Amino acid sequence: MTHGDDDHRARLPLTGERTVPGLDVENYWFRRHEAVYLALAPGCADAVVLDAGVGEGYGAALLARSARRVVGLELDPAVAAHVGARYPSVSTVRADLQAFPVADGSVDAVVNLQVIEHLWDQPGFLAECARVLRPGGRLHCATPNRLTFSPGAGPDDRPLNPFHTRELTGAELAALVADAGLAVESLAGLHHGPGLRELDARHGGSVIEAQIALALSGQAWPDQLAADVAGVTAGDFVLRDDDLDASLDLLVTAVPPA
Repeated sequence: MTHGDDDHRARLPLTGERTVPGLDVENYWFRRHEAVYLALAPGCADAVVLDAGVGEGYGAALLARSARRVVGLELDPAVAAHVGARYPSVSTVRADLQAFPVADGSVDAVVNLQVIEHLWDQPGFLAECARVLRPGGRLHCATPNRLTFSPGAGPDDRPLNPFHTRELTGAELAALVADAGLAVESLAGLHHGPGLRELDARHGGSVIEAQIALALSGQAWPDQLAADVAGVTAGDFVLRDDDLDASLDLLVTAVPPA
């Protein structure tokens, strides 16, 4: 089953990690990411925004609806070409996220969603984020919460997800950001809202685990699960600053020192 533009599938293949819009089987993960972009969009209005690790590009394009300019950084040439072709509102630049091709103090906001857990030099990446921010600018960094994404894994354990190098708790993320010379302005967690909690109950306690089990087994999706996942919207997720340890994803916002 598909929804939206079918040509998304032809242009950028699934990797098992990068979320692609327009596929019902990916809809839960797409909406989970979209919810954070939507929450950040008002604060990025009229701003020069750097999306560090732009991925498929849908989030940068969402921010570009109201931002003055959005620049997306992406190392993979095929992905960068896709973003440039699919989203003309986003200026796409091929770049290593350990060394931004961006001048000091030149952007109003750095956005990086579901990026830092992939990087080997997380402190170096955050130092680059801090370097390019103007006074009064903001870093918005979102990442899976290790406590719920990899239950039982310790801070020094290699993540089970082969695409991840190091996953973080809220406290660890805040400490890394502070070590980069930024002041933490807020730290929030993304949670299931009432509708998704109902789906959790309907599908054995976790709609996430139900999807993962089917993906690993290769079995066909039951009609009810397929319909439920296809119907998820960004509004089914909520960002809160309480109960961080139980959150799905973490979102830190930080500012350069005054």
